[in-house]
Amino acid sequence: MKTRGFELVSDFRDQKNLLPKRETAHAAGYDLKVAEATRIAPGEIKLVATGVKAYMQAGEVLYLYDRSSNPRKKGLVLINSVGVIDGDYYNNPANEGHIFAQMQNISDEPVELVVGDRIVQAVFAPFLLADGDEATGQRTGGFGSTGH
Repeated sequence: MKTRGFELVSDFRDQKNLLPKRETAHAAGYDLKVAEATRIAPGEIKLVATGVKAYMQAGEVLYLYDRSSNPRKKGLVLINSVGVIDGDYYNNPANEGHIFAQMQNISDEPVELVVGDRIVQAVFAPFLLADGDEATGQRTGGFGSTGH
C-alpha cells in the first residue's frame, strides 16, 4: 500500500533525475526540479513544470516552499509564498496532478532554468479541521481550480 510519495506525470519519463529526494537525513523538504527548460523575463510570473505529482493520506497536505538560495542565486521567488497541494489534486482529470511552481523573476535580467535545476522544496504535513467542518465538494479541475 502506498502511503505518501511522488510519481512522474505521464508526459515525463526521467525518473532518475526528476523524482524528488531529500538531500540530507535531517532535511524536511524534498527538492522538486525543473522538468522543462524555462525562460522567465524580468518581472514575469511563470508556472514552472516539475514533471511530478504527489499522493498522500487523508488529513495530509504537501506544502511547496521557496528554496532559500533562489532570490540570491537565481533572482527568483515563489510568488504565492507557500504552495498548497491538496490530496485530491493527485490524478485530477484536468492535468493528472502535475505540480507547478509559480515563480517570479525579481531580477533585471532573464532567468534561464534548465532541466534538473532544483526549484522548490516540498514538505508533507498533517492538517487539522475546524469544529463543524462539513466540506463535501469534489475537485473538478487542476491548477487553481478550487474556489471559482
